[in-house]
Amino acid sequence: MADNTTDTAAGTAPAGERVPTVIADDLHIVYRVTAGRQRGNATAALRRVMRREPSGRVREVHAVRGVSFTAHRGEAIGLIGSNGSGKSTLLRAIAGLLPPESGKVYTDGQPSLLGVNAALMNDLTGERNVILGGLAMGMSREQIKERYQGIVDFSGINEKGDFISLPMRTYSSGMAARLRFSIAAAKDHDVLMIDEALATGDKRFQKRSEARIRELRKEAGTVFLVSHRNRSIRDTCDRVLWLEKGELVMDGPTDEVLKAYEAETAS
Repeated sequence: MADNTTDTAAGTAPAGERVPTVIADDLHIVYRVTAGRQRGNATAALRRVMRREPSGRVREVHAVRGVSFTAHRGEAIGLIGSNGSGKSTLLRAIAGLLPPESGKVYTDGQPSLLGVNAALMNDLTGERNVILGGLAMGMSREQIKERYQGIVDFSGINEKGDFISLPMRTYSSGMAARLRFSIAAAKDHDVLMIDEALATGDKRFQKRSEARIRELRKEAGTVFLVSHRNRSIRDTCDRVLWLEKGELVMDGPTDEVLKAYEAETAS
């Protein structure tokens, strides 16, 4: 396993043995943000730049606090918690996009992070974005060609016209999010992390998305899902991590954790 990034040499394990894909070991993530600006004239501002002095007070945000868990191949793990609880930050750390303040993240295989706000190129057509997105995920041009129509059909963006040939800037936010998910779901992932993607689209698309997550599990990948829709978590995940204020409150079977979470939030 690799430290904080990836290790593609998964190796083999005896039949029936659970294979770890992600290990978080006492993980702490701290953001440092500048809070406010120092007042003064242009001369004072230039002096601070030349001296490389900070333009304001640096505030630390302790977003993830001592989180530890082990994920295994074939698991689908839901992440729940109130806004600002550290769910998205944890996914970014697993993906290697945020360095730990302390502790470690080990991953076996290539982690892929899919978020609703993941950037596609607005001036390019949906078709070009499918190709570029597939290449960015490591698919060959031949694989993209084979899976292209399936991606378009899965997204459903052509159901009311030939939108795939139009620039992405003409898409609604829901259409763009569905296309992002469809591109990512076309590849078999070692570790796939989905941040709120199932909150978009109609019920038909949500059902297709949930079915695809179950397929990814069967194909020996590991799926992490952040969603505020507890029903999506119940339908797709067999395990849940509950975070609050950056701390891991509970880690266990889906029904058990969701019942505790719903009882807490209802009180």
